[in-house]
Formats: sequence, structure tokens, C-alpha cells
Amino acid sequence: MSGTKKRIFAEHGIQNTGFYHTMSLVRGKYKLPILYCLYLNGPTRYNEIKRLMETATFRSLTNALKGLEEDGLIIRHEYNQIPPKVEYSLSELGQSLSPVLEVFCRWGEEHRDGKVPVSILSKVIDEMNENKI
Repeated sequence: MSGTKKRIFAEHGIQNTGFYHTMSLVRGKYKLPILYCLYLNGPTRYNEIKRLMETATFRSLTNALKGLEEDGLIIRHEYNQIPPKVEYSLSELGQSLSPVLEVFCRWGEEHRDGKVPVSILSKVIDEMNENKI
């Protein structure tokens, strides 16, 4: 082997991995969609998020927003006015997930119809030709 250490899945336990930590922050039905919404739309009011999440109940959406705020991924800004106005936006930590959200979305677009992207197919075909499989 050329000096690179072989990576072993959860060598020190799954809870000690970056993967587990990331998943613990975005686990839940609405957390990733909320992050993606705020990434695309910028600061967004609660009712607009609720409208975009369609099937979210008041309780489930509120819990997801509170969890994201507690984990430091979003910022809740309450305006001192009547009627009350609250907006949510990505924090600096939440913004650092932007490349992940982009790749996540791109992967979904490429695999939406259950098809393997042409770039992957051509790579597999090239490898098969090289190995004469």
C-alpha cells in the first residue's frame, strides 16, 4: 500500500464519526427541507416555510425549527412589532452546509427517474472494456 491509511467504517464506534454527528443534526422529516428552503430563499417567515412544507403540522415544523436553532444551524429573528413577525435564516454554520445541499440536490436530479447518469454508465462501460468483462 502506498502510505495511505485504509479507512474503516466506525472503527471507534459509529457515534464517534463525522457522519453520525452530521446525521444527528439533520435527522428528521423536515430539517433538510427547511435548510434547503432557507439556502435557496434566504430569510423566510414561518408561514412561508409552513406553506412550502405542505404536509408539516404546526407541532412538527415548530419542533424541527427549534431543533435546528438549538443546534446552531439557523437563526430565529423576532421583530418587535404588531402583528408579530418572525423570520428564519441560515446561520454561518448552516451556510457551511450549502455545498452538501447542492450535491444532495444534484444527486437527486440525476437519479430522479431511477436511471444511472450517463457519466457513470460510460465510466462502467470503459472499465468493462478495459478488463474485457
